[in-house]
Amino acid sequence: MLEHYGQPPPRVPRDPLSQLIYSLLASRTRTEDSDATMRKLESRYRTGNAAWEALRDAPLAEIESLLQQVTFAEVKAPRLKAILIGISERYGRLTLDFLEKYRTEKIREWLENFEGVGAQISAAVVNFSTLRRRALCVDANHLRVVQRLALTPRADAATTEMRLMRLIPEDWNALMLDEHHALVKLHAQTLCVFAEPRCSACPLLSLCPFGQKAQ
Repeated sequence: MLEHYGQPPPRVPRDPLSQLIYSLLASRTRTEDSDATMRKLESRYRTGNAAWEALRDAPLAEIESLLQQVTFAEVKAPRLKAILIGISERYGRLTLDFLEKYRTEKIREWLENFEGVGAQISAAVVNFSTLRRRALCVDANHLRVVQRLALTPRADAATTEMRLMRLIPEDWNALMLDEHHALVKLHAQTLCVFAEPRCSACPLLSLCPFGQKAQ
């Protein structure tokens, strides 16, 4: 896919807490909408080097109104507020920078204790943020592609990530896994789309049972 799509633009990693907030917004939401919503939150609640306390302390109705561009805003707003409160209570202040000293597995376990944070979001935080650990963020796009390629049996994100990580070379570092995610996501959004996949134009057609059957 790298030859077909070219090198993905480099990611500018966020701090872990900001990445967690973004990942909560981005779940089942178009990138343009989650990006726009994140900019609204940053503009309103985070100026200079300020942390996210103002977002944590904002009225729930205010947060929900700013999240209207993302899917399930009525669910994500209270969940986001509860997570920010929970981090503050568990650590004593609102930051996730302390996770740097933890093993990757412990970081993910710590994050997944919060309601609404599953394998997809915890992988995004450890891989996409400044933590830059080995993990594979398996979202709906990724699931569709790997299942059509028959790389893994149908399963949830956590199980699929575990199976795929067994197939991925051990020398792939965090940046390479991030690049892989970006390429699979691009492929899923341009050719391997949900409703009418463009299998005849797919660079992976010779490897894809789904595409070959569709011809």
